Amino acid sequence: MRVTDPRARVHDPDIAAVLAELPPDTFDFDKWTLATIPARRAARARLPEPPLPATTTVFRDESVDDLVRVRVYTPPGAGASPSAARPCVYWIHGGGYISGSALTADARLSRWVEVLDCVVVSVEYRLAPEHPYPHPLLDCYAGLEWTVEHAERLGIDRERVVVAGSSAGAGLAAALTLFARDRGGPSLVHQLLIYPMLDDRQTTPSSRWDGAAVWGRAATTLGWRAYLGPKAGGADVPGYAAPARADDLTGLPPACVLVGGADLFRDESVAYATRLLAAGVDTALHLYPGAPHGFEVLVPAADVSRRCDAEITSALRRALHPVREASPRP
Repeated sequence: MRVTDPRARVHDPDIAAVLAELPPDTFDFDKWTLATIPARRAARARLPEPPLPATTTVFRDESVDDLVRVRVYTPPGAGASPSAARPCVYWIHGGGYISGSALTADARLSRWVEVLDCVVVSVEYRLAPEHPYPHPLLDCYAGLEWTVEHAERLGIDRERVVVAGSSAGAGLAAALTLFARDRGGPSLVHQLLIYPMLDDRQTTPSSRWDGAAVWGRAATTLGWRAYLGPKAGGADVPGYAAPARADDLTGLPPACVLVGGADLFRDESVAYATRLLAAGVDTALHLYPGAPHGFEVLVPAADVSRRCDAEITSALRRALHPVREASPRP
């Protein structure tokens, strides 16, 4: 019988209460296999989309190429004139590299458009195992290049682009900053990494917990196997595939890393933030004791979720709308 590691328990009372009321198969990723991923993914895609806030935000789908699409969230009047250009959040959805979609309406992104007066571009990258590394990363890079190339039409200030993501999407966001740096690609002013999935080796203490809520060890192992194939966990995995393996983190954009204390990705998130700081990258790290993977989306009304959301919003606001120093008086 599997024994739950006490360190993996959800200690936050608000979140624990909600999780206890959910049907036992709500988070069944540990039961997925390589063979069943497409069918299970399709079943999840048929679930109702979450409602968007009743705001004037508009969104539309755009084709990057035959393989990649993006959903663009824009405030009213965006793109009307170059002088009205807004900053941009380039968003990469999560899902363990095996599920999720940018074309699902996301209330969080719509809220960012309204609260932060920005444009959000959410990329639809191909998923593993049908499309393993490097295809998802190349899709994300193609979408980023498309966003910058079409900045004027989209009403975007190409000098104020933030890359952001959650879970595997945060892993891809971290990889994208490395990839763009090394290729001399689009300039990024910040990276927002929400409980990032960074390390296929799974050697940290938290990555080996049994019984973690929402997203467990079996799901993590499956996600990396789908994304990296037989190389997962071995010696021949590049930093673009698993950013925790990158040797050089210098020259990357400032970062904000957020993770729950009951999340299997806790230790690799903390380690990556520490390495960013050691490399001279301005980095904020936020750790939420007793909170599991995806907590701020699952239970947004919890105090810890509100605190996390406030810190995400604050980090984005500082990156998107930096306070410019006043000119010295003569």
